[in-house]
Amino acid sequence: MKPKFIALICARGGSKGLKNKNIKNFDGKPLIAWTILLAKKVKQIDRVIVSTESKKIANIARKYGAETPFLRPKELSLDHSPEWKVWKHAVNFLRNQNEKPTGIIILHATSPLRSIKDIQKCIKLIKKHKKTTISVAEPYRNPFYNMVKKKNSFFKLVNFKKKIRSRQLAPQVYDMTTVCWMLKPETIIKNNFLFDDKVVGFLVPKNRAVDIDDKYDFQYALLLKKKF
Repeated sequence: MKPKFIALICARGGSKGLKNKNIKNFDGKPLIAWTILLAKKVKQIDRVIVSTESKKIANIARKYGAETPFLRPKELSLDHSPEWKVWKHAVNFLRNQNEKPTGIIILHATSPLRSIKDIQKCIKLIKKHKKTTISVAEPYRNPFYNMVKKKNSFFKLVNFKKKIRSRQLAPQVYDMTTVCWMLKPETIIKNNFLFDDKVVGFLVPKNRAVDIDDKYDFQYALLLKKKF
């Protein structure tokens, strides 16, 4: 039987860091449109579904070719609503519709610079390892060397117990990116956290790994889009 993959784009309306960021104009289109249009070009993706509580976002999503078969409950659209519960809600909806995909591809609307090959690499990895797959990038900071935290008015290294004198000697770490994640539906139902199961990852370049949270990320992403 041919594998079936469903892209899930989660986009709530109540963004705080950048108001209405999911539908803010990004180089001529609403931000979410870039993710929808790219997902629809990936031949392995059978359906592109947007999970939102906002009728306005839903209307825009449909305009660019996504499905919005449900509106997400308000309690799953608050500032601190766990995204995992949003995924569970979507998977349970699909199961009630007798839909049984091989994998759920999580595509955040805030990563508009991803490429088709990033998504295809994610699909290839989950086919190979049968495990949750995430995208990662080279980090801007390393917690073993130059990331600090504040305690009692003083700063110390996040990993202060291991004294490392140079960046080159620090253990290799990676930034998680929101370019592409993929999980099996049963993993989403069974667990409550991304790392409750074994996770594999693939590297994406920094110029495609921007995750837009605020106005500075937004402007930076625009600059990168025009340059690359």
